[in-house]
Amino acid sequence: MAVSMMKDEAPYLLEWYAHHLAVGFTDILVYTNDCSDGTDDMLIRLEELGLGYHRRNDIPEGIKPQPSALNYAQNEPVVGAADWVLVFDADEFLCVKHGDGTLDGMISEAEEKGANGIVITWRIFGSGFVEDWSRDPVTEQYLYAAPPLWNKGWGVKTLFKFDPDYWKLGIHRPKMKNKHLQTDYPDTVLWLNGSGEPMEEYFKFRGWRSIRRTVGYNWAQMNHYAVKGVDAYAIRKFRGNVNNKKDKYNSDYWALQDRNEVKDNSILRHSAKRQEIFEELLKDPVLNKLHFAALKRVEGKLADYKQTDAYAEMKRGLIEAGKIPINRVVAKPPKARDPAKIAALMSDVEKSASDKPKEERRNPVADGWQDDFLPPNVSLQDNPHMEIASNHKVMIPADAGVFGPDALDLVAAGKYARRHMRSITYQVQPGDRLLNFGGEAGVVVMQALLTVPSIVTMAQHSRSDIARVSAGLAERNGLMDSSRLKITDGPLVIASDGPDEATGFFAYVNDFRPTVLRICDREITPAVLEKLNLPTLRRILLPWELFCEDAPQEDYIAALMLAGYALNIKWQDRGMLVFDKILK
Repeated sequence: MAVSMMKDEAPYLLEWYAHHLAVGFTDILVYTNDCSDGTDDMLIRLEELGLGYHRRNDIPEGIKPQPSALNYAQNEPVVGAADWVLVFDADEFLCVKHGDGTLDGMISEAEEKGANGIVITWRIFGSGFVEDWSRDPVTEQYLYAAPPLWNKGWGVKTLFKFDPDYWKLGIHRPKMKNKHLQTDYPDTVLWLNGSGEPMEEYFKFRGWRSIRRTVGYNWAQMNHYAVKGVDAYAIRKFRGNVNNKKDKYNSDYWALQDRNEVKDNSILRHSAKRQEIFEELLKDPVLNKLHFAALKRVEGKLADYKQTDAYAEMKRGLIEAGKIPINRVVAKPPKARDPAKIAALMSDVEKSASDKPKEERRNPVADGWQDDFLPPNVSLQDNPHMEIASNHKVMIPADAGVFGPDALDLVAAGKYARRHMRSITYQVQPGDRLLNFGGEAGVVVMQALLTVPSIVTMAQHSRSDIARVSAGLAERNGLMDSSRLKITDGPLVIASDGPDEATGFFAYVNDFRPTVLRICDREITPAVLEKLNLPTLRRILLPWELFCEDAPQEDYIAALMLAGYALNIKWQDRGMLVFDKILK
């Protein structure tokens, strides 16, 4: 069952309804308050057709509309009879990526894992640079979103097995009623994230957002169309919002929600089924009349508004706000945590759960968060609105669809791989042949090409998608000259029993015959470098990022000494180890 609250959503209602029938909801219940555009009349008709339920949200004094509706839903028989329940809003569209794109398949696998809840994280969808009003479907107009690892957009909605005796409904997640906390809770609850992985224990008690260790989108995401296009935003602004928040729809809100960094069309898998249901709904003469009357009404109101100075001023403000880069956008600061207050609110059961060792109650950090690049498959976005920053001599787009959050901040600030970009100019001489394995999408090699004359380079990356990013960056920097730069994604194929000169690492070295070798790939271990035997190779560069617990600096130093190279102590404290060929 879908449970929602609406106010004046008539232009979008049938698409929203048809979409959620298409993904597999069998029951839809909507509460309305203060509608003036026919939303409630359309919902009444949908109930008459046996396609859902409509209830008036008669709001008691001093209570906001959403909590009021949830209080009614808590005691609503059709909600109590539901197997699984999801509470969400009219500007949210569930995108099911799991299996065949239906709730049945996703819920079945969750139940096979013993789960009784799925915590689905928002993806914030922006205007997609759309300004004018259109009757086209929301899910087809707005296909640009914030990157998956943008944590300012990680609110959640929870699909879960509902029992009104145990659970209190909430906007983002339910809460277990106090009378049951001292029983076998929380062991009876297993909630999965949007990738089908177990949520952390803390979320059974508190929280309404995903964190770095719980975010996931492989099974499902909640597409959140908070702003839509400029004209659609204007309509939303002058009709108010379901929770009566004053001045919610200003430029600051637009800057936060108008995120268009990554194209995401995964919801289009539902388009055909949604359109089929939508057209069936319009065959009902009552719904048809109400739907098109609502469109005509809002379009007339918009036409009048667009003639005013207020509209022109609003549009200018929104367009400027939309130019704020994602790494500079400011969200409403969270309230400071008060550990003592939180501890006082904790039940004994929650305290017991939080006393477990961290390794027992914490998930790994999401892939890509602490890495230079997001998980495969990434690609440079064709987005003319993207900020492009000079990182030393190399122009790099601040592409949130390629770089992890920390790396993205460095790119936008012109500081990506700064230490290595600066030093490569001094590590390579005119006429050198530079071979680079792994690392920063080839940008250090590009810096060398731009600053050192008459060198020849090759950049290898084992991830084919990053190799394609390297090629795109080279093209943008005017460096796609095959006589000076080659980019490859060929595998390293390092044999464990000795150098295989026909394939992989040793084939690259022997074919390219570098004078300078730069290694950023941990597959190239000290044991591999021990076997290097290339007379032309005068210098080897090992960035500190290469070293790890299994292969510390000491092991590389020992291996390269055996191969005939000496550590150049001049560079030891500058972010890398530099080895020079020992001349006999």
